[in-house]
Amino acid sequence: MKRVDLRSALRRGGASLRAGTARACLALAAFALAITFVSPHLTWPQRQSDMVIVLDVTQSMEVADQQRDGRSVTRLEQAKWVIGEALRKLPCGSRIGWGLFTEYRSFLLMDPVEVCENQRELLSLLSNIDGRMAWTGNSEVAKGLYSGLKIVKALPSRPALVFVTDGQEAPPVNPQYRPSDDGAVRVAPGLVVGVGGLLPARIPKHDLEGRAYGYWEADEVMQLDPRSYGRGGSVAGEQMVEDGSDRPGVMLGSTPGSEHLSSLREPYLQLLASETGLAYQRLTTPQALYAALTSKQLAHPVASRVDLRWPFGLLGLLALLAVYLPARRPGGVKRAGGRHGAPSVRTDTSTRNLPRHSS
Repeated sequence: MKRVDLRSALRRGGASLRAGTARACLALAAFALAITFVSPHLTWPQRQSDMVIVLDVTQSMEVADQQRDGRSVTRLEQAKWVIGEALRKLPCGSRIGWGLFTEYRSFLLMDPVEVCENQRELLSLLSNIDGRMAWTGNSEVAKGLYSGLKIVKALPSRPALVFVTDGQEAPPVNPQYRPSDDGAVRVAPGLVVGVGGLLPARIPKHDLEGRAYGYWEADEVMQLDPRSYGRGGSVAGEQMVEDGSDRPGVMLGSTPGSEHLSSLREPYLQLLASETGLAYQRLTTPQALYAALTSKQLAHPVASRVDLRWPFGLLGLLALLAVYLPARRPGGVKRAGGRHGAPSVRTDTSTRNLPRHSS
């Protein structure tokens, strides 16, 4: 009587298959992990940016005329959010530094650093830039832009300048006595970013701790440039001013009588940008700003290296895990011989009733 144990046969076949699969997985894991030691990488041209972003922190940037997620936010808060989101998308190798503008000049807070290795530090410093860093109510935008250009000119890598402001000069600029650029024009590529609503809005007052406690009124703000007020005469209340018969029209960016209100002074910023050889763009979405920061004007193509060690390492790890995965029990086989009996097939006929032969 001869029996063929199907379960044992399947078990032996499965064990042989698993052994072969395990050897293949181990070979693949060894190969993938060995590749990681030779530092595999890909290289292709990619646009990288090198820039200093200067944010206006003067009082008009505290006007809450921007909308995000159904709520009103200040111009400065919106600018920081858009810049932060664009920064996260910049390709590795790009470099960003921070600066701020207040009174009549820009200040460098942080030299440009690589964005991927220093993303946490860059975003942390950006989040801490606010209006409490301003120490005066003046906002001489043209001078701030010119000093920002001087800052990037003095840096070894000659980064681009990104100047973010609403463009409101306080006090207003006399068209006959515009500030001199003092050699700052066309020293570096750059971008002027205008932020703010187009409708005039009230400017909040803040105490030394940054708490709002009201709004500026018309009689508290200079409505004309200082020269237009003239100088005091010998008679009380008399003002001596120059003859204005040959004086040009009102300077772009000034709104005499409404300087206590604020809006985006876009034509004025476009003028400053064109005079200094910079581009201009209104602040809208992170995608639009990212496109500007990686444009031909601000970014340059470089050979970007992409490290491939982590995908090969992951492949090796998965191959090792596959060796230890539990084997699936073959199904579809009927068991015989009781609950725990092994399935078997009889290959001979029963001899129970056959006559016995003596030797």
